[in-house]
Amino acid sequence: MRTDVEHFLCTVVDGIATVQLNRPERKNPLTFESYAELRDWFRDLAYDDEVKAVVFAPNGGNFSSGGDVHEIIGPLTEMNMKELLAFTRMTGDLVKAMVNCGKPIIAAVDGVCAGAGAIVAMASDLRIGTPETKTAFLFNRVGLAGCDMGACAILPRIIGQGRAAELLYLGRAMTAEEGERWGFFNRLVAAEELYGAAQTMAQRIAAGPGFANMMTKTMLAQEWAMSIEQAIEAEAQAQAICMQGQDFRRAYEAFVAKERPVFEGD
Repeated sequence: MRTDVEHFLCTVVDGIATVQLNRPERKNPLTFESYAELRDWFRDLAYDDEVKAVVFAPNGGNFSSGGDVHEIIGPLTEMNMKELLAFTRMTGDLVKAMVNCGKPIIAAVDGVCAGAGAIVAMASDLRIGTPETKTAFLFNRVGLAGCDMGACAILPRIIGQGRAAELLYLGRAMTAEEGERWGFFNRLVAAEELYGAAQTMAQRIAAGPGFANMMTKTMLAQEWAMSIEQAIEAEAQAQAICMQGQDFRRAYEAFVAKERPVFEGD
């Protein structure tokens, strides 16, 4: 997987890609360039067999403060409608790329997690936070609608319609305790334990059946728009495909031999 990126940090070790925004002195804001490069990186990830899981990590004690005020918000006020639509479609394409990359994404969230940064955490599959985390979908506070980058579609599915509405209408910060209680965070850990906890979860995922995990992620996304009948049929087809894979046979043979299966992702 490509790690020679310019506008964020990226390492790949033992099948786990760790991604970090790299402007800690500004609480890691997103720029036009980092949006586009992250979008392209996650698109390419769908075709990469080396990476089994992704950790989107904080940097300098903060996850992301969202779109840079001076480098994004200021220039947006000078754009025409066509240019603005190109920008909002580009930011939405980042979320689409994350959803469709085929690899489970773990957001390790600390400190500030606001605006587009909160969207990145929302678009991840799993989220681990710290007691210091404050997550804010603050589009309303800058005069914009809360329906940004899929927030009105995805956030209610994670925390419920009423809670999502409160955050999107008021733009207030969701505390870490609320985030865990509402189901946004899978769990909270001390800040010094965050990186290790995220890596441990990623390692467990990476050691699992990679093709089957990809299928799970695909079904989690696609079944939003399906009826129960359609979802059950789609899952029947997905599971039958997985049953033809070698990891299914390896799991059976390991069970018979009373051993732990070693999955290879095929």
